[in-house]
Amino acid sequence: MTSVLVTDGHWRKTLAVVRSLGRKGVVVTVGERTLLNTSSFSKYCRRRIVYPSPRRYPDRFIEFILREIKKNHYDCLFPMEEETVLLITGHQSEISKYTYLLIPDAQEIEFVRDKRNLIQFAETHGIPTPKTWHSLPPSPSPANGGRGRGVASEVSIFLDGRGKGEGVNLDSIPIPAVIKPRISSGSFGIAYVKKREDLIPSYQKVHARYPFPLIQEWVPDGAGTFGLSALLDEGSNVKAAFVHKKLRMYPVQGGPSTLREGVEHPQIMELGLSLLKSLNWVGVGMVEFKVDPRDKIPKLMEVNPRFWGSLQLAIVSGVDFPYLILKMARGETFKPILHYPVGRRCRWLLFGDILHFLNNPNRFHLYPSFFRFFEPNTSYDIISRKDPLPVLGAMATFFTFLYDPEMKRFLERR
Repeated sequence: MTSVLVTDGHWRKTLAVVRSLGRKGVVVTVGERTLLNTSSFSKYCRRRIVYPSPRRYPDRFIEFILREIKKNHYDCLFPMEEETVLLITGHQSEISKYTYLLIPDAQEIEFVRDKRNLIQFAETHGIPTPKTWHSLPPSPSPANGGRGRGVASEVSIFLDGRGKGEGVNLDSIPIPAVIKPRISSGSFGIAYVKKREDLIPSYQKVHARYPFPLIQEWVPDGAGTFGLSALLDEGSNVKAAFVHKKLRMYPVQGGPSTLREGVEHPQIMELGLSLLKSLNWVGVGMVEFKVDPRDKIPKLMEVNPRFWGSLQLAIVSGVDFPYLILKMARGETFKPILHYPVGRRCRWLLFGDILHFLNNPNRFHLYPSFFRFFEPNTSYDIISRKDPLPVLGAMATFFTFLYDPEMKRFLERR
């Protein structure tokens, strides 16, 4: 009987994997550092394991995973969160002796996580990006006892996105602007600057937590934010791809989608796949673009080197990434899946879309309306009549962020 091990049971993308494979008769084991997690409540979760915290005890976590896959046969291992993937990829050769593992190597993941690396790579490979300025630590000066000058006052440390030029005066950076940490997930650490006098204070605030962030031009809203999700094999050959459009997000100004729709967008598919193939990517990844309404060109925002939060939409639209990986683990062949029905929607109601509603000043004028709960073409990330108990798990997960010190620190770091 086919069996898999899926880590990081707290997350809705993990639940999507559990449901996808469980419905097909696969024996699914879910791991997390607590039994109180969303995915473990699913009726498709056949076995639950509790492992040491990957964040607090990384060595013990790896030792646990190795013992588990040696003791129990798993056809495939699905590491779901970025920190978990990074730990596991460091032991990829050993883990792959016992189970199928399709993830990039550590260097590839670290490379795309650094937005400075990613922007520079994209520009050299013809992928459009927002105009970007990056900063470097100021050189030590005898006048200040060998210490670098204050970041915001050292205008010569700001260079254009390709690292060229002698320096850029802060007054020449157009406003509005966005300040982004070089390494972070989702919307964590991002600052939006609407007034010129706020540029330096905002930069200093972000810099205090995320040293030497990027400054990017603000790409106006109006033309849509899209994600290109893809699966590539060990030779970086495309096995599947899917494009979705974000209809609502939380935070409202930019973050994970709370409502999204499957679409066709040949330009974004071409750009995203071109970038991933240029990176010699292996496994799954999601490339996010925001279309600039001024020139109608998609601009690269980021690459997620792991499964993405909106995975459920791809699955219900017929691009079942987890099952395709399992087929690859079995040695089965299939034609690349690049076409799919469009117009399906998927909603993260608990608790993303609720938070969007509460924080959006135009909450009663949303399109589609927040109160349209029973649209025939809309499914839900967590809520399911056929598998209702993960709602309780999601509530348990939500409350762990309120009382659990480790989960609080996890959010603070991100």
